[in-house]
Amino acid sequence: MSVANKNNFGYITPEDFNLYAKQAQLDIFEDYFYKYNTWIVKQNARISGSGYADIVKNIEEVIDSLSSTATLSYGVDSFALPVDYYYLNTVRYNSTKEVDRVSQSKVLNLLSSNLTAPSVLYPCYVINGNNINVYPDTIISNISTQYIRVPRDPKWTYSLIVGGEPLFDQSAVDYQDFELPLSDEPSLVSKILQYAGVSIREADLYTFANGEEAKEKQTQG
Repeated sequence: MSVANKNNFGYITPEDFNLYAKQAQLDIFEDYFYKYNTWIVKQNARISGSGYADIVKNIEEVIDSLSSTATLSYGVDSFALPVDYYYLNTVRYNSTKEVDRVSQSKVLNLLSSNLTAPSVLYPCYVINGNNINVYPDTIISNISTQYIRVPRDPKWTYSLIVGGEPLFDQSAVDYQDFELPLSDEPSLVSKILQYAGVSIREADLYTFANGEEAKEKQTQG
């Protein structure tokens, strides 16, 4: 807000800021998985560092900070996934038996064979939208998962002072800070300004933010 208002680019309401902040956080969060893949390749090629320069470990720590667990509820013929899930790490039956994931095309072959058919000892599952189907279909309870959740939507809460100006109020019950590490602050600011620049049709603001993001990416490699 300070950057946008500094040169009279335009006013950003708290409601608009929250929308831009939500999308900016999602963009950076999803980019972590692409970065992870890139640095795994570099690590295998022996061109990544170790210790404090171990980028793969740093990325894993950020992703793992959003790890969560849940017991899944059974519906008509499937288990509902958590509404905030982004990536399933493991699915377990009775907390101890890991359930293998298979593709939709493969499960048909497994079910039609007496030798490879899923059993209570060797269960499997397929993802079907926001649900999973577990086989054998006699399993209708005691399914749990460890997964990576989507970051909670940030919310800049405020109270109105004399004159109608919003004043930040961290004590509000619905206040929510960003869930990404502090090191992502420059990237968050740049992305939020990009969205703001597009919204208020201010090319200079968008160009400034885009340039800042490019410098940040160049610094990070």
